[in-house]
Amino acid sequence: MIRVRTFTSQLKIFHTMHELEELDRTVNDFLASRGIKKVICVSDTSTTGEKGEAIGLIRVVAYEE
Repeated sequence: MIRVRTFTSQLKIFHTMHELEELDRTVNDFLASRGIKKVICVSDTSTTGEKGEAIGLIRVVAYEE
């Protein structure tokens, strides 16, 4: 069965690398804890604030159970 899971991360100025590493770790931990061996698609998109600045990241993972 194919499933889709969404992960989010808030981006703060000067902390982006740490936040991206934490997002990667969260997704990898999720996949490992479920024993998922086949990832079909990973997609990232940013969210923006009122002035067009990037304030967050949304990662969507499609996988097969």
